[in-house]
This record gives sequence, structure tokens and C-alpha cells, in this order.
Amino acid sequence: MGLFDRLRGDDGPRVAFFGIDGVPYSMLSEHFDEFENLAALADEGSAGAIDSIVPPESSACWPSLTTGVNPGETGVYGFQDREVGSYDTYVPMGRDVQATRIWDRVQDADRQATVMNVPVTFPPQRDVQRMVSGFLSPGIDKAAYPDDLREYLEDIDYRIDVNAKLGHDDDKSEFIEDAHETIDRNHEAFKNYIEQDDWDLFFGVYMTTDRVNHFLFEDYEKDGEYKEEFLEFYRKVDQYLGEMRELLPDDVTMVVASDHGFTTLNYEVHCNEWLAENGWLSYEDDDHDELGDIAEETKAYSLIPGRFYINLEDREPRGSVPEAEYEAVRDELQAELEALEGPDGNEVADRVVTKEDAFRGDHADIAPDLVVVPNHGFDLKSGFKGDDDVFGKGPRNGMHSFDNACLFVDDPDARIEDADLLDIAPTLMDLLDLDYDRTAFDGSTLLS
Repeated sequence: MGLFDRLRGDDGPRVAFFGIDGVPYSMLSEHFDEFENLAALADEGSAGAIDSIVPPESSACWPSLTTGVNPGETGVYGFQDREVGSYDTYVPMGRDVQATRIWDRVQDADRQATVMNVPVTFPPQRDVQRMVSGFLSPGIDKAAYPDDLREYLEDIDYRIDVNAKLGHDDDKSEFIEDAHETIDRNHEAFKNYIEQDDWDLFFGVYMTTDRVNHFLFEDYEKDGEYKEEFLEFYRKVDQYLGEMRELLPDDVTMVVASDHGFTTLNYEVHCNEWLAENGWLSYEDDDHDELGDIAEETKAYSLIPGRFYINLEDREPRGSVPEAEYEAVRDELQAELEALEGPDGNEVADRVVTKEDAFRGDHADIAPDLVVVPNHGFDLKSGFKGDDDVFGKGPRNGMHSFDNACLFVDDPDARIEDADLLDIAPTLMDLLDLDYDRTAFDGSTLLS
């Protein structure tokens, strides 16, 4: 057994999962000479690039990764979702996830789960061993349960997330310092509870990687001003993951994964501006800033990232497209999106997916009618305040990608080839040696 062996019976194998949000496998593998701990994990276990989900947005990805089912089952499609039969929108939180989380399955088997910093888990569940919610949480005082966890996190000045506004400055030094401080506090807390060694599933997510990628990824890919700072940050990520691996007892399998890939952002695409310029979307008046301000003659609107909705009669409050014309209107919109080109002459869409092809499940009633999976370089935005141009560039220079997420399993028998995000949950169930109905997951185990 490892350093922190426990006095316990034969309760079955255990798993420690570490999420590194938004980290592309190719970036890591190209630097295995520097990232020696991840290189060792890949060499001694299994590793490779996997696909994400549609759409590859963290608010949708983490519910799918932690349940093993698509957004049609989780009921979460992105950072902003719309109410059924309404133009009202809301930000999905933990209680909006309608599918069973992997840690709930662990607890149901009378085993223990420690869950730390996972996006879209606020408010923290009170039926797990301990939980501190991640991205979208208002603060430690409300995000941690039980009280001893909250008190410990407050004592160490734990940080849930980076101050992303610092990344908007031309000088990124304060942002980079803040990113290091955040991941340091995350790691200190993760290490503390790894060493407590009283769990069967440890599930922790380093969200800071996504933030660093959003503001520094172009510097990395194009030898920019902050390339060395980018790589230095990832040397720390590799170091911290190596420390975690060293601490784990022999009965624990380590898994490391990201929820989507990343690439350089060349253009932001303001989808609602494009719809307005091409006769699909209009507003009640010039003072508009939300979905509810669209006019009745609107035929389609968009929500981030790249989700398009037909303004359908009897589904939307002011629907203008009759049910009989739905397929023809959607086909027309799909064709126009597929033909859309950027200022560089490249196609914006890698593909445009219909809701029938992308989503299935009991909660598909709020699914978008079309989803654009963009080509690398085109980041799809969907504000309603109005933009001067369809194509622009904001303070971010990195964007999510559907392909090139990463997965490392400290087991040489794991099959990574052709895997995707939905395969992770059933694989964790197998690693934990827990029985489950294979039809409960959209993915399948990667263990032979």
C-alpha cells in the first residue's frame, strides 16, 4: 500500500479523478519532455486525445462528464439556457442537472465521495462525504459542506476561481499571478483531503487551466509574449499532478481528464448580429439587451455557444414560424450557416448538427434546433445588445474545441482510441468495481 494506507476492510478499489479544465492533449504530449509526471502517467498507463460533447462548453461538459449522458438527459446545454415556453433564460446550477452523478452512485453503494471544485455543482450536496462547489459558486461560505470543510477552506484562503477580469488587461502579469495563487490554493486543499484517505472516490477539478488558456493560448501557439509564462504554469500543473500520484495508495487508480480541447481564437462570431443582418432576427426597439426583446417577426435566434433556435409557433411565446414550415426553415438556416465564411475566407462551421442528431433524452424539450461546431479559430458569441460587426476580437485569444480533450488513466488496459467524454463515467464505475446498468450511460467503459 501507499504512504497513507488505511485501516479498512476490503471495500473494493478506489479512484482519484483530477479534472484539468480545457486542456488539449496535443499541447501536453508535445511537451512530455517538460511535463515528466504526465509523461510517466501516459507511459505506464493509458493516454490520448478524446472528443468532447456538443456543444463543448464547460457548463454543459461537466454535467455530461460526471453523469455519462448527453445534454438531452442532463438538461444542461450551456452557460445560459432558456425556460420552456418562455424567452426567459437562466444560468444552470447543480440542481438543474437532471441525471445521476458518479458520486451519487458511489454514495448509493455505501461508499464515500469527496467532491471538490467541480463546475455546475452549486449549491453543494449534503448527501456526499464533503463537497465544495466550483465554477458559478458565489463564495466559500455558501459553497462548502460540511462546516469543517468550509472552515478549513476559509483558513487557507481557498479560491474557487480566477479573477478573469484581470485577463482583459494588456499586461497579463496580475492575471498570471492570480492564476498561480488560485491553483496553489486548490492544490493545497486537494492534497489535504487526498492525505485524509477516507474516501472511495476523490473528484477534484482544476478550473484555472481553462482561464489561462483563454487569455494566453495564442501566445503559446504563436510564440507570443507570454509563451514562457504559459509553459511555466503548466509545469506547475504537471508537478501538482505528480505530487497527487505519489500520495495515492496502491488501491487507488488515478484518472486525469479535460472536458474539452483548446485552440487559438482568431475571430469572435457575433451570431445574433449575423442573424439580424441576414433577416432572421429583429428586435422590438433599439434598446435591446436580452432574448425577451426580440420581435414577433423573428425567425431564429442564438444562445452561446453556437446554439440556434427557430422562433416556432406554439413553442416560443411570439413564435412566427408555423410548425408546417419548421423543417424547411431549419434546413434553410442550416445551409446558410454551413456556407458562412470568415474574413479570412475560411468556413466558420466545421459542421452544423440538428437536435435529433445531437441530443436524446427526457429533457430534450429545451434543446437548440441546430448547433454549430465551429472550425478552429471561430468563437461563437450570442449577445443581444447588438454588435457593430459580425466578426471581431475581444480580450481572449483562446477558445474551446470539440476535439483534442485529454484523458489519462493509470491503467495500461484502458482503451483511449475513439473515446469521448461520455465514456469517462462508466469507466470510473468499472475502476471502482461498482455494478451498473450499461444502458444508464450514453458512453461505454474503456476497460476491456
